[in-house]
Amino acid sequence: MALAPTLTMDVDAELQRIADEAVQRHGVPGVVTGLARPDEASVAVSGARAIGGEPMTRDTVFRIASLTKPVVAAAAMALVDRGTIRLDAPVETWLPELAAPRVLRDPAGPLDDTVPAEGPILVEHLLALRAGLGFAGFEPTPHSAALMERLHQGQPDPPGWPHPDTWMAAAGTMPLLHQPGRGWSYNTGLDLAGVLLSRAAGTSLQEVLADTLLEPLGMRDTGFRLRPEQVARTATAYMPRGAELVETDAPDGMWAGEIGFESGADGLVSSLDDLLALGRMLLAGGEVGGTRVLSSASVARLLRPGEPSSPEHPFLQGQSWSLGGSVDVVELRPWEVRGRYGWIGGSGTAFSVYPRSRTVAVWLTQHGLGAPDDDERLTPPLTLAAGLERAAR
Repeated sequence: MALAPTLTMDVDAELQRIADEAVQRHGVPGVVTGLARPDEASVAVSGARAIGGEPMTRDTVFRIASLTKPVVAAAAMALVDRGTIRLDAPVETWLPELAAPRVLRDPAGPLDDTVPAEGPILVEHLLALRAGLGFAGFEPTPHSAALMERLHQGQPDPPGWPHPDTWMAAAGTMPLLHQPGRGWSYNTGLDLAGVLLSRAAGTSLQEVLADTLLEPLGMRDTGFRLRPEQVARTATAYMPRGAELVETDAPDGMWAGEIGFESGADGLVSSLDDLLALGRMLLAGGEVGGTRVLSSASVARLLRPGEPSSPEHPFLQGQSWSLGGSVDVVELRPWEVRGRYGWIGGSGTAFSVYPRSRTVAVWLTQHGLGAPDDDERLTPPLTLAAGLERAAR
């Protein structure tokens, strides 16, 4: 899907300045970023794929971490459109391991102090992260420890995860943090949704994504495994450790071999143009080039705000969560603008769509989150896109 070269020269120059500053001032090894509207795009590239390595290029492949969530949510809505699943259906139809969940009396208490769930977990609860399995915050609890030990949550190690059936058996032993639909807990719901989509369609999650999104949109770089030809143009992954960046995965590392579990929460690799294509489809109401990928009703549901959170919420910080991504409902910071849908990835990535200006913003780096200046590195391109959105009001 070809993109026209620029939005305006001013946006081009500012986006390139932002990318260069991330590399030269904030220690990011490399950046690929873009702002796109229906028929035009501005793209900036800076730095290298690895420290001291080859220059970054527009087609560099990145581990996109939690940007997987909106991709999987969009695929789920495609299966809703086809009648394969329903948002209001109990998940036990496909995930019998969750047919009789129990709920912790105290979210921070022991795992064996529980009461029966008062209702079933629904498909919508998984996508909206309201099922009760996931992280409530960053403080350690018996529940968060069990999520990491039993369900490998917070551990980017695709080859080390078990088969989905084994993983689901472990999930069935976990109590919920809250009654289904009555709270919000991060991450695990999208892993559960990924297994559900695979079982509902009778194929792998990769094939579900390919059939519903990747092939119709030409997203050839997006998947749970690197093809051999992708390895050479894949960025090396790093995480901050004090004042240094430590390599955590090489291009021929964890995503280049066999993978037992396709994580619907954070397992995908992708590229700039693939994510711009996804965003453009959402902003076009689900239709691209005469091909209907999602119904307009499904797109509207994805972009619809959920319940507002408190400004102190550890993950949402005042914003709401829809399906697979957050939606801004207040403007507390310069990069926030009402109606923006998207999310960030712990690998140093961001994806947002802006309905009024019909702008997609994508920011891809290999500098993982966890440093004090995370906001300074991530938010400048989103602030630029938010300005375009406000100008369109």
